[in-house]
Amino acid sequence: MALENTGYLEYEELVQIQTIPDEERFKKGAVAVIECVQQIPCNPCEAACSRKAIIIGNPITNLPIVNGDECTGCGICVSKCPGMAIFIVNKVHSETKATVAFPYEYFPIPTEGEEVKAVNRKGEVVCDGKVIKVMNPKAFDHTPVITIEIPKEYVDQVRSIQRRRAE
Repeated sequence: MALENTGYLEYEELVQIQTIPDEERFKKGAVAVIECVQQIPCNPCEAACSRKAIIIGNPITNLPIVNGDECTGCGICVSKCPGMAIFIVNKVHSETKATVAFPYEYFPIPTEGEEVKAVNRKGEVVCDGKVIKVMNPKAFDHTPVITIEIPKEYVDQVRSIQRRRAE
């Protein structure tokens, strides 16, 4: 697995281990994408989901599985994952744009409407994006969830934004 050698996952690996929802589910709208590949004792995402859309079960080291029929793409699980490995992906946001929501634990926190540089799992800039939502309620315990709009062709690659330096 590339993670041990490079420090990041390749999309093809995620598809192979079946952590990515199928394309039929993506056609229905926003859904959680869990890029967790390490079998460690962890289940905050399962506990956070009121719809029981994330299943880890027993033992607690099982990899999480998303029940796409139950997932509404609300994003609560994103802020609860200590590994920052959950994203909300909406491939049908518009005709030409998709959205990706991700945890963001840096300052300054971007603002809605801000133009940003979207980066892939490796941290490389792949396209321009626009912040369309910032969720940062007290319940998220200092882990804001940022949603950006990007060109559809980059949705399987983009997982964050380039950090801005405080002015």
